[in-house]
Amino acid sequence: MAKKVVATLKTQTGKGYAKVIRMVRSPKTNAYMFKEEVIPSDEVQEYLKKK
Repeated sequence: MAKKVVATLKTQTGKGYAKVIRMVRSPKTNAYMFKEEVIPSDEVQEYLKKK
């Protein structure tokens, strides 16, 4: 799956997107998990500011 995302981001239409990886804590096990999303580049700062 990662290869498809990387290949999509390298095309001309994918230049406006960024892959964001955020570390979040699971409420059940209290362990850390990684949450990955592909969002528009201009929304990255707002995404990282929200909890």
